[in-house]
Amino acid sequence: MARVYNWQLGREMSYWYPESRPQRQFAAVFDTNKCIACQTCTLACKTTWTSGKGQEYMLWNNVETKPYGSYPLAYDLKLLDMLNGQSWAGNKYEGQTIFESAPAGERVLGWRPEEQDYAYPNVGEDDCANQVDSGAFLNLPHMNWFFYLARICNHCTYPACLASCPRGSIYKRPEDGIVLVDQGRCRGYQECVRGCPYKKVFFNPMTGTSEKCIACFPKIEQGIQPQCFVNCIGKIRLAGYLSRPDQVRPDNPLDYLVHIKKIALPLFPQFGLEPNVYYIPPIHAPVSFNQQLFGPGAGEAMKAYRNAANDPDLASLLCLFGSTEMMVSRFRRTGDVVAGSDDKGAELVRVPMREPVYVRPAVDPKNQLVRINCP
Repeated sequence: MARVYNWQLGREMSYWYPESRPQRQFAAVFDTNKCIACQTCTLACKTTWTSGKGQEYMLWNNVETKPYGSYPLAYDLKLLDMLNGQSWAGNKYEGQTIFESAPAGERVLGWRPEEQDYAYPNVGEDDCANQVDSGAFLNLPHMNWFFYLARICNHCTYPACLASCPRGSIYKRPEDGIVLVDQGRCRGYQECVRGCPYKKVFFNPMTGTSEKCIACFPKIEQGIQPQCFVNCIGKIRLAGYLSRPDQVRPDNPLDYLVHIKKIALPLFPQFGLEPNVYYIPPIHAPVSFNQQLFGPGAGEAMKAYRNAANDPDLASLLCLFGSTEMMVSRFRRTGDVVAGSDDKGAELVRVPMREPVYVRPAVDPKNQLVRINCP
């Protein structure tokens, strides 16, 4: 095995192939505090990519209710249990990744879900941690809590699906780092399904090959964000390209959120894949739970998000989420207005940080009537 550097773990780790980063890496940030679990993203993806035979159970995009939701069933809990705990020393991970803890003769520590595990896409939906008794009322911080976690393929820097494929049919595009399956080479061994810790690779029994999220790369090539991004009602998503920590560009929205403010964190960094979808942790969930999902920086990220009202640059950038279907490569705040531009510097969108408020008087003198709220 090769030795590669995983900056999310703060150390080198073992991987089956030498480090080979793409020219630029497609990445995304999801703000969990805005997600309302309307599943519009799920349906947008479903109707675009997985409406065919053999794809009925496939959800390349799904939204889970944490702490109890998961698709397929218990995908995260089973692997965390197999890893037998995790150990961080500050921002350095001292435990073993799924590559380093793989049994002899296997490339990746993993498991293959049973058919029944895919039968409950809405398990745990709106279930909260702790009991809500009759007469209970809201206390702050939340006594009883849950939150929604939207998930797509993470297009990892060190994909477990790629490492586990005996046919070499999975690859990362050098131009943007999107992970794809060459279905001409795939023979349906399903080692990728077994190896992916996020369970975002699916087997199509009709074609006998594996399929997965392709990050809507035909749209990416035109500078447009993926379907699940542009259809998001809650405006929780922002797609772009992420630089390495030593090549950070402050006007890059993703660099600013991930590397500078460190407010957006990877999902289960301890698995060792260096995933490229990042989450702003929910500020009402327990810090300990967020740390299990997003790593040791979760507490500081929650504080930074709570302080966004006092941080004009961060607040302005959060206003760009969902403001345009185009991929925003640069941002700039001028006073109370933030502008987003493409990678060539052409302005794509201009958004006010505060929308004006108009209060209509109860009486309309022009039409001589009293305005009322109609049911």
